[in-house]
Amino acid sequence: MDLNTKSVIRNAWRITSQRGRTCLRIRVPGGHLPAELMTDIQQIAQQYGNGSVHITTRQGFEVPGIRFEDMAAVNRRMQPILDALEVAIGVPMGQRGSGYPAAGTRNVAACIGSRVCPFANYDTTALAARIERQVYPNHRHLKIACTGCPNDCIKAHLQDFGILGQTDVQLDAARCIGCEACQKNCKARVTDALEMRHGRPVRDADQCIGCGECVLKCPTGAWRRSATKYYRMIILGRTGKKNPRLAATFLEWATEEVILAVLRNVYPFIETHIDNRLPKEHLGYIVDRVGYETFKNALLKGVTLNDKAVVAGELHFAGYRHRPQTHEPRHEPSGR
Repeated sequence: MDLNTKSVIRNAWRITSQRGRTCLRIRVPGGHLPAELMTDIQQIAQQYGNGSVHITTRQGFEVPGIRFEDMAAVNRRMQPILDALEVAIGVPMGQRGSGYPAAGTRNVAACIGSRVCPFANYDTTALAARIERQVYPNHRHLKIACTGCPNDCIKAHLQDFGILGQTDVQLDAARCIGCEACQKNCKARVTDALEMRHGRPVRDADQCIGCGECVLKCPTGAWRRSATKYYRMIILGRTGKKNPRLAATFLEWATEEVILAVLRNVYPFIETHIDNRLPKEHLGYIVDRVGYETFKNALLKGVTLNDKAVVAGELHFAGYRHRPQTHEPRHEPSGR
């Protein structure tokens, strides 16, 4: 079969290790799938694939074993899935029945969030849907994940952009009985941001990371989450062969509108600075070349920061390189 592999990949199909066969990718923004769509995925796998379905690391599905000549039929067959997962949240998908229009920007992943988890400070799936509507379809390679609290169950520290929920907790002193449950938990499990003064907990705002665990531990409901939701944005984490590393904090105490405005500026930055001689260049390597100040200024261009927002003056990564730029001098054994 005469095949344009670039077109196949851009249509979100995989080039696989099995000759003559491909693999269908299905995005699930925010990781929540209407149960009735499981039937559609099952039927595609059984009719066109090898009968199995792989659950991906980015919360999507892959259906392997599909013949290349069946791609057009499968694209038409999966339209109800695209309608429910993409069109319904306002994502422009192009011509109906032609499958995904791009594959570069990956599925926006999310932990289960406040719909289920008591630790989560926001509805992660809802924010993932807003982000999906803003960033997809796009051919540029980008990974984004949302997680409800600093526990980071979605592993946002390994993404280009990770969005962690924060809450600016407030204390109703009249309801506090001075039991110290919040202070003891914060000291043992979080950042030791609370201390007891005159029988009441006092919060160190510089030390508090806004996790909201004090709200959960208070037996009288004296602590409560703030009405405004805040977010910590961490950036440029990555896996891969060359230089894996954990993301570093870029913004703290930013509102949702600030987060979305910053993400809108990412693609113009990529288009300006990407090395087009390479088949694909990850965002982190682009920033490594052009510098953090250039990147920061581009992402904050035209963005009105909320009063509480804090921007990192510099980034601090944890990671390693397979080819260090400097080496310790080799010491020869003595006595020779």
